Amino acid sequence: MNKIVVFCGSSLGFNPIYKEAAIELGNYFVNNNIGLVYGGGKIGMMGVLADTILSQKGEVIGVIPKLLEKEEVVHADVEEMIVCKNMSSRKVIMSKLIDGYITLPGGFGTLDELFEALTLNQLHIEQKPVGLLNINGFFDATLQQLDRMVEEGYLKPENRNLLLVGYSINNLMQKMTNYTAPKISHIINKVVR
Repeated sequence: MNKIVVFCGSSLGFNPIYKEAAIELGNYFVNNNIGLVYGGGKIGMMGVLADTILSQKGEVIGVIPKLLEKEEVVHADVEEMIVCKNMSSRKVIMSKLIDGYITLPGGFGTLDELFEALTLNQLHIEQKPVGLLNINGFFDATLQQLDRMVEEGYLKPENRNLLLVGYSINNLMQKMTNYTAPKISHIINKVVR
């Protein structure tokens, strides 16, 4: 994988374990020549991740909507900053630049981005690995909700399996590297029935 988008919070949260994970992921990207595509911010998890990679001369591409292009938000040290019209166009631009998705802890925006990536894969618009780094059990409740959706018949098990969950960076990256997208005919047959 050459470039991965990372969805994460514009806050650091209360537990320093999340910041440490962002630093560790940034170091992994640099050591494995993976470019970061992210939301373009200098604050929170986004800022820590970008700073870690930039400090080692790694590749960072920011994609930020015009409404967030404020001095206190936008990362001035990111040389390749794409300013777009809105949040929807941001996701489209990111999708075109990357080979996979990783989600770290965050809030509404982070979950929105994660579920859009999963939906694109479910509909077979994309065939890119979608990874979730479940640091400190942060996403346990989200994963339980997905399992409940399967139990209640709102989510097919094969679509639930589109989300690759890792409890360490190495574990997650191995799953993403080995990911094989489901075959189109399999998905179409399921939809037609």
